[in-house]
Amino acid sequence: MKRVFVTVGTTRFDELVERVTSEETVQALVDRGYTELVLQVGHGSDVPGPESYSGLKVNAFRFKDSISEDMKQADLVISHAGAGSCLEALGAQKALLVVVNDKLMDNHQLELARQLHSDSHLLYCTCSTLTETLKTMDFSTLTPFLPGQPQNFAKFLDKALGVASQC
Repeated sequence: MKRVFVTVGTTRFDELVERVTSEETVQALVDRGYTELVLQVGHGSDVPGPESYSGLKVNAFRFKDSISEDMKQADLVISHAGAGSCLEALGAQKALLVVVNDKLMDNHQLELARQLHSDSHLLYCTCSTLTETLKTMDFSTLTPFLPGQPQNFAKFLDKALGVASQC
């Protein structure tokens, strides 16, 4: 079973939920071999009921204490462009397609998606190009996102502040 997990984080992104459950997008997912779609809809206006769309089983929820298990079980993560959601999916080493909400003003999300895309870590699109992107996406061109190394920053601060290591 190939699973897609869609998350909008704690926001409201009804357009993404509507687009990903549209007939055209569902067909694009089925054509790529996906059989299950799990939606985290946040503060969205609707929570789609558990049903099947043309061979794709769909389940949805608003919030959970943690979505890490949903991400771990996914073969593909489709996410809004929030930094937390993007970093969690990349940290889990999942194929990530970020959908930027182009209706936002002063869209910092676009900057994040562009940078992570230019670093070859993810693909991104808007709701209007989601279906076409799903049809043509190729994750083989991407490179894994390596976890941060906070100890290097701590060592730098220790050195800059003249703090001697006790180890």
